[in-house]
Amino acid sequence: MIIAIPIEGKNLETNVCPSFGRTPYFLIFDTDTKESEFIDNSAATSTGGAGIKAAQIIVDNKAEVLLTPRLGANAADTLKAADIEIYKTTSGLAKENIDAFIAGELSILEEIHAGFHGQGR
Repeated sequence: MIIAIPIEGKNLETNVCPSFGRTPYFLIFDTDTKESEFIDNSAATSTGGAGIKAAQIIVDNKAEVLLTPRLGANAADTLKAADIEIYKTTSGLAKENIDAFIAGELSILEEIHAGFHGQGR
């Protein structure tokens, strides 16, 4: 299974980023091979639509699951249209959240917000 997570730095021991659309990087983690790929988020500097653009990066990287602390409605719609499941992270490191997801300890992200349209970071 391919998992995507918005992260602050390019390693498994980095914090999950609280901002999905403006995160500096995405971690793409394959639970079968245990391989990690770190992707620069080209949407982070967008003047608008960062959430949708970031969601498309997740879709393009064939993620099946997104682990994130929060998400805007437009990004959520894009991900749901691609059948990507969205789970709420706990505070902490990317690796801790991957382990929690694999152990079945994360819940579906139910609280989708309206977004921060035009507010940037």
